[in-house]
Amino acid sequence: MHIQPLSIEGIPAVVWGPESPSVFLAVHGNMSNKMDTPIRMLAEQASKKGYQVLSFDLPQHGERSGEPEPIMVDRCVDELHQILSYAQNRWQHLTLFANSMGAYFSLVAFSQVQFEHVLFLSPVVDMQRLISGVMQAFQITEDQLKTKETIETPIGMTLYWRYYQYVKQHPIDRWDSPTAVLYGQLDEISDRESIEQFCSRFSASLEMAEGFPHYFHTPEHLAHYARWLEAQLG
Repeated sequence: MHIQPLSIEGIPAVVWGPESPSVFLAVHGNMSNKMDTPIRMLAEQASKKGYQVLSFDLPQHGERSGEPEPIMVDRCVDELHQILSYAQNRWQHLTLFANSMGAYFSLVAFSQVQFEHVLFLSPVVDMQRLISGVMQAFQITEDQLKTKETIETPIGMTLYWRYYQYVKQHPIDRWDSPTAVLYGQLDEISDRESIEQFCSRFSASLEMAEGFPHYFHTPEHLAHYARWLEAQLG
């Protein structure tokens, strides 16, 4: 497949597929990058339907893994706005794909945007609930996080007071784009209740993959994902 590397306001990015008036903005998840398997599979299927795919590295991921500044919601939101501005100037038809944490960043950044279609894979849709759950699990209070500002947890997740405050101040209260969600029934990151509430509230379609975890990576997981993509793009 034809791949065009580029830089958007200093953000490493790539455009997949031949020239087209239509594009998927693809936002990867945690511990991922712009060339990861779910995005490559999206590009392969989307190109058959006349879409290009624009993917890019979030802070501290991919080509940016050596950056010292931690990944913060406000910074990601600013960068997603820059990516959107570039896409709006280059393509006529905009759609969105986002995976895991990338879905949460997209929900915050693009709440006022009307995409023609949105695909979410294992999305994080309630970040405050996720963080609060981690805090409760390790008996971390808001006062402790506020005082220390940064707390490392035994599961490798770092909690930041600044991050937590931003999340609380920016609830997901609007999402107008038609959306389809693929969710693993055994997802250990996003709880089922949050996903079902999101889909009900914003009239999103939900496909529950029975027995699947948050991270789709085995041949069985990826085959299911490929079938879902084909159905959504068809």
